[in-house]
Amino acid sequence: MNIEVFKLERMQSTWENVVEYNLAESGVRALNLEEILGPEELSRVLALRLGYSQTIGTPALREAIAVFYPGINPETGIMAASGSTEANYLCIWALIEPGDEIVFEMPNYMQMHGLGRNFGARIKTFWLRPDRDWAPDLDELAEAVTERTKYILLTNPNNPTGAVLTEAEMDAIVRVAERFGTTLLVDEVYQGAERIGGRTPSFWGRYDKVICVNGLSKAYGLPGLRIGWVAAPPSIIERLQPAHDYTTMSPSVLSDAIAAIALRPPLRDKILARTRAILERNWTILDTWLRQRGVFTYVPPKAGAIVFTRYALDVNSTALALDLIKKRSVFIAPGDLFEIDRHLRIGFGSEERVLRTALERITPDFKAWARPGPESPSRSWNGPEDPKAAGAPDVHREST
Repeated sequence: MNIEVFKLERMQSTWENVVEYNLAESGVRALNLEEILGPEELSRVLALRLGYSQTIGTPALREAIAVFYPGINPETGIMAASGSTEANYLCIWALIEPGDEIVFEMPNYMQMHGLGRNFGARIKTFWLRPDRDWAPDLDELAEAVTERTKYILLTNPNNPTGAVLTEAEMDAIVRVAERFGTTLLVDEVYQGAERIGGRTPSFWGRYDKVICVNGLSKAYGLPGLRIGWVAAPPSIIERLQPAHDYTTMSPSVLSDAIAAIALRPPLRDKILARTRAILERNWTILDTWLRQRGVFTYVPPKAGAIVFTRYALDVNSTALALDLIKKRSVFIAPGDLFEIDRHLRIGFGSEERVLRTALERITPDFKAWARPGPESPSRSWNGPEDPKAAGAPDVHREST
């Protein structure tokens, strides 16, 4: 089997633990056990026997997850996995057959795009439009979906742009799916990491053919637990379980127990409030830095600890990122790993001190390129060669 390289993860695996400052991470600074476990909870965790856990997650964990999906049966509609990455993998492996047609939202986290190709799917794309604050081109979506389309794949909130679909856009996407009975597979892992606005609504309950993936890595600052999940109709969960038996089989006992604790109020609310505070504080720092450089064009993200910014420089984004790694030991994710060159995905979920120091380190590399005056550095779209995608976002325009 010829496995297509997952370029973003390969680059992150290579550099994220080597550089001094990692701004390629899309979540917030990770919590430690002392921050989430009180004495009583710690005693319960220490008393756990380290055997095999229930393959789909313990009842306590599934009941805590089910709160986010009104009307779901936690016994038949929830399956825990080792992170949302494994949840996505299981969905593609178990549900996609060679020759199946998938319509995939772009730009996006490219895991399911690569998996679909690895398992022989035919992939069509529709694009989020930067000139519309990274809103979806619904006409392009409607044109792409046919009677042969088995799945529409989305990430909401979006990675890498931090955009969030409106309720009207979600309903319009559902109407497109309903036309041919197409299933919606939605990665919602950034739900709860909103910088502005309330909690991002789930696609769950809007349509009877919806599969939702989520986890604790981004909004909850608990990537090391490796807990994700799938919420889906029971028939889908039944199809996923045999695939799960061939991968990790079950979450770890420790991760399952700690995740169930973290997802219960009031701790859940405390964790999410911490995330929002990090996003609010650090976005001010990064936004100020970007404005001062004079080469960046971006739409402020609504959710996630990431901004996807275009730069007005004649250099490939991976080459630029590698130069910053080698010269400054600072890692930023290049846009061409999301199929849009001359963009950078900059993470701002780290400690304030780390973010400030990293930005100071790379300032000399951008200072020489800064342009005087308040005007936008460029208004030409530099993404895919698609006439429908013409235009660029207004600089620094806050979306509400």
